[in-house]
Amino acid sequence: MSIDINHLFVLGLAYLLTLFGIAYSTNRGWIPSRVVRHPLVYVMSLGVFASALAFYGVIGIAHDYGYDFLSYYLGIAGFFLFGPFILIPLQRVCQDNQLASLADLLTFRYRSQWAGVLVSLFLTISVLPLMALQIKAVTDTAQILTRSADTGDAAPPFGLAFIFCAVITVFTMLYGAQQATHRERHNGLVVAIAFETLIKTLAFIILGCASIFGIFGGLEGLDNWLANNPQVVFSQQRSDTDGIGRTLMLISFAAAVGMPHMFHMAFSEKPSKQALHTAVWGMPLLLLIMSLPVLPILWGAMARNLDMSPEYYTLGIGLSLESRALGAIAYIGGLSAASGVIIVSTLALASMCLNHLILPFYQPGITKDIYRWLLWTRRALIGAIILCGYLFYRAFAPQGNLSALGISAFSAMLQFLPGVLALLFAPAINRKGFIAGLLAGFITWFATLFLPVLTQTQLSILSLLHGDTSLEQSWPMTVLLSFGVNIVLMVVVSTLTTTSEEEKSAAELCSVDKLARPQRQNLTLNSAQAIRQALASSLGAAVAQREVDKALQHLQLYENESRPYALRRLRDQIEANLSGLFGATVAHDTVKRLLPYNASGGMLDTEDIHLVETRLAGQQFELTGLAAGLDSLRRFYRQTLLDLPMGVCILGRDHEIMLWNSAMERLSGIPSSYVTGALADNMSAPWGQLLLDFVSRPGSHHQQKQELLVENSRRWLILYKTHSRATDALSGDTTILVEDITETQLLENELIHSERLASVGRLAAGVAHEIGNPVTGIASLAQNLREESSDPELQEIAEDILTQTERITAIVQTLVNFSHDGKHIEARAEDCVSLFDCASEAINLLLLDKESAPIQYLNECDSQHMATGNQQRLTQVFLNLLSNARDACEAGQRVEVSSRLLDNNTVTITVTDPGSGIEPEQLEHIFEPFFTTKDPGVGTGLGLALVYSIVEAHGGKIRVESPPANGPAHGTRFIMELPRGHRASTDDWHI
Repeated sequence: MSIDINHLFVLGLAYLLTLFGIAYSTNRGWIPSRVVRHPLVYVMSLGVFASALAFYGVIGIAHDYGYDFLSYYLGIAGFFLFGPFILIPLQRVCQDNQLASLADLLTFRYRSQWAGVLVSLFLTISVLPLMALQIKAVTDTAQILTRSADTGDAAPPFGLAFIFCAVITVFTMLYGAQQATHRERHNGLVVAIAFETLIKTLAFIILGCASIFGIFGGLEGLDNWLANNPQVVFSQQRSDTDGIGRTLMLISFAAAVGMPHMFHMAFSEKPSKQALHTAVWGMPLLLLIMSLPVLPILWGAMARNLDMSPEYYTLGIGLSLESRALGAIAYIGGLSAASGVIIVSTLALASMCLNHLILPFYQPGITKDIYRWLLWTRRALIGAIILCGYLFYRAFAPQGNLSALGISAFSAMLQFLPGVLALLFAPAINRKGFIAGLLAGFITWFATLFLPVLTQTQLSILSLLHGDTSLEQSWPMTVLLSFGVNIVLMVVVSTLTTTSEEEKSAAELCSVDKLARPQRQNLTLNSAQAIRQALASSLGAAVAQREVDKALQHLQLYENESRPYALRRLRDQIEANLSGLFGATVAHDTVKRLLPYNASGGMLDTEDIHLVETRLAGQQFELTGLAAGLDSLRRFYRQTLLDLPMGVCILGRDHEIMLWNSAMERLSGIPSSYVTGALADNMSAPWGQLLLDFVSRPGSHHQQKQELLVENSRRWLILYKTHSRATDALSGDTTILVEDITETQLLENELIHSERLASVGRLAAGVAHEIGNPVTGIASLAQNLREESSDPELQEIAEDILTQTERITAIVQTLVNFSHDGKHIEARAEDCVSLFDCASEAINLLLLDKESAPIQYLNECDSQHMATGNQQRLTQVFLNLLSNARDACEAGQRVEVSSRLLDNNTVTITVTDPGSGIEPEQLEHIFEPFFTTKDPGVGTGLGLALVYSIVEAHGGKIRVESPPANGPAHGTRFIMELPRGHRASTDDWHI
């Protein structure tokens, strides 16, 4: 059975065009976002790991080493099962710092340009054979399926390989390199790779089912065949005497993070946290499903005694059943496995080579369009890398050893594993140790494994694992030897050499078991605009503007930001953004050169608490055990400080504001988000100067009654301070407590004023008493004059004198009555009081104030209406109500006081004015102490509170209507209800 080459070409082209269509539809938004962002799509995209080696070569591993073929799956599955310890921390570091490749990650950690150069070179050398293997798998499949049984003719391999590489190159350029940077997720590429995983998985399962039901007739037939061929089961159970299974598991584990296509899909495409947690169990489940058809396919081929290499038994199932459909399915499955690896590996390698082999040594001028230059350079590198893979295939395909080179490429990934694990778990490892270990390990691998495999012309697919070659006997030993040399040299060199502060800081940022505690540093630049100008000198004005604006938007900072803490965050974010544009090496060097820290000031002795808390907040749901408990305690205490009713402000040694709680926000009117991280020196008056003066005052830990003018309003504060004596995070910082005692001070002033008025009242009583004697004498003389004189004019004058003396006596008596403190009246608290008299006395007192507006007072209280209570206190009620009514009216308006009987036991009094009225939202607060609707300095807000307390003490009620019900549309009416008093006789009053 054979398939026509034209049909096969059309089938393959149709499949690749389907990938184009899926990627195009995704980018156009035709596929719903909830599907594109679904965690299962991310898990399926990780299936790019299953290359042609998984679709074809794993059958050969199972043929030669039985159940040890599971090691290939167990290694990668183990990596994801350890996701909370490796996968998630690595993803956090990559996403926070815009790291798009393994070279970016290791360069960022070890702060060395040569680390990026070496990793990029070694990865390219290691992956080219793997890419060539994918090309060979596609062309070999086409040759096997198109070979005529009669003539033995087959499709020409090199032409098919070239067309395949050309189509893959176009796809990678269009959908993998649409943008100049890797800062955005390639949704089209992710969905297309997920679709490829689905296709090759389904194809593999279909071929496994075809073997079971087509060759054996079902599961029962398979059981019978295995029972009749016990040597097959026995061969699968051989022991791993040479450690090949364990070594295969180790290199598979390393390939999960070392292979560029795996690193790209796992970390660079910005998966969500939910997707990562799904991958922890989803990826092992996917690998389990992909491993299920391996043994049925192997046993089916053995049952048919297929005369072909075991790695192509996947194709042999269709050929043995003479089914073109199964042959086409196998071809599409192998094509999807091969194309996915080439596309993603090429994309990752192109970015890596650009960032670490080109940009460190050549950068376009600021007059060029950097984004366009980066895009087309990346596309050129994609074409060059795929061309190198094709040339590698052409050079070594006739020798038939590319499958062994594929296993060798997997083994090379083991050389990057020590550096990655040290990145997470060994902060003491430095750049010298990493580079020394990587060089030694790679050279050992190259000399003991890669070159021997490259020169072995007799090796077929996976023959490296066969027992008939001496190389196979030493393969596990050579892999472990290179791995051991790498680790030993890395540890020894790191121990014997010093680690720079820059490396220590990067190690803390990457470490999973140690929170980074960076020192606070100040930039030489003091504003976001200055940062733009500095970047423009190297990147150009347009690029600098775009990158700074993007960083400000991401951090939600202000356009004119000048706070030291905000500028530090802005600097770090710009470096992260530029890492996605130029790579970690160039970005770090550019930012370090253009945005330097203040070298003269150096690092402060205190840590950057803001940055520590920001990182803790980002890792809140990743912390477990004691760390999670400590973080909860930290958040509890911090929230307690923020919610304290007393203002709390913490100043660093450089006067940077470390904490500004909610009470300080309310007191100052300055939001915490605006002031936190700023220098107190730059704060607006009066707060900055107040805090600095208090902090710099020696020997004083508190300040009483500090008077402050805030927005034309006077406030009184009490300040306390304490200096931190800690030796770590808050060393040298000053904590300031600010207590607002404005209301207390106002009350104290009011009490002092009341006491002064009481003193004046007592003095007035004494003065009135002294005035009474001469007034009485004057009245007597006037009376005598009137009676003894017969002159009408003198009598008229005497009458006028008597009238004026009576007026003086009435005024003096009113002052005397009002000056009484009420103590002598408390015993008669249940006396009947004339409401008319109380209102009249209050009106007389108000009329003494000649400076107030001329207001008419109309006392319409019934002289027969009595109330039970204290006359002096009730007069105070009328005085306060009438005084407020007067202040609300204009000159010439009239204030009315009236009374009526509500029932036999209650009398109602109303005080009505046609004034400005009270706003609805203020009505429920007017009886509260210190609440006033008058201008500042005019009212104390105590008058109505006093009225309310006196009425309540008399067993009455008071309410307000503004405007009055059934009255004009403006004005105010106070309505009091008091217990009614009854008069028994003219001279004796009782209830």
